[in-house]
Amino acid sequence: MHNSAPSALEEERERERERGRERERERERERERERERERRRERERERERERERERERERKREREREREREREREKEREKEREREREREREREREGEIHRERERLLESERKREKDRGREREMERGRIRERARERERERGGGREREREREREREREGERERERERERERERERERERERERQLGRAREREKERERERERERERERERERERERKREREREREREREREREIEREREREQGNYGMASIRKS
Repeated sequence: MHNSAPSALEEERERERERGRERERERERERERERERERRRERERERERERERERERERKREREREREREREREKEREKEREREREREREREREGEIHRERERLLESERKREKDRGREREMERGRIRERARERERERGGGREREREREREREREGERERERERERERERERERERERERQLGRAREREKERERERERERERERERERERERKREREREREREREREREIEREREREQGNYGMASIRKS
C-alpha cells in the first residue's frame, strides 16, 4: 500500500505532463496551421500583386497599341490629305487644259471669220473688176446680168459649201472635245481605281499588323501562364521542403 500510493501519484503526474505536452503539441499544430494560413494568404496576396502587375502590363500594352493605332490613323489621314491635294492639282490641270482648249478654239474661230471676210472681199473685188471690164468692152448687158446672176449663184453655193465646211469643222472640234473629256474621265476613273486599290492594300497591311500584334499578345499570355505555373511549382516545392524540415 505504501508503495502503490506514490506510484499512482507519479502516474497522475506523468499523465498531467503528457496532457501538457499534448496541449503544447496542439498549440504548435495550431500555430503551424496559422502559419500555413498566413502562407496561403501571402501566396494569395502575391498572386493578386502579380495579377495587378499583369493588368498594369496589359494596360501599358493597350496604351502602346492605342498609340500605334493613332499613329496609323494619322498616317492614313496624311495620305488622304495628300490624295486630296493631288486631286486638287489634277482638277487645276484639267481646268487649265480646258481653258487652253477654249482659247485655241476661239482663236481658230476668229481666224476663220477673218479668212471668210477676206475671201468675200476678194470675190467682191473680182466681180467689180469683171464688171468694169465688161463696161469697158460695152454691150452685152443682158449677158453680163446673166453672168452676174450666175456668179452670184456660184458665190452663194460657195458660201453654203463654206458654211457646211465650218459646220463640219465645228462638229469635228466637238467630237475632239468629247474624246478629250472621255479620256480625262477615264484617266480620273483609273486614278480613283488605283487609289482604291492602294487603300485596300493599306487596309490589308493594317489587318496583317493587327494579326501580328494579336499573335504577339497571345505569345505573351502563353509566356505569362508558363511563368505563373513555374512560380506556383516553386512555391509548392518550397512549402513541401519546409514541411519536410518541420516533420524531421
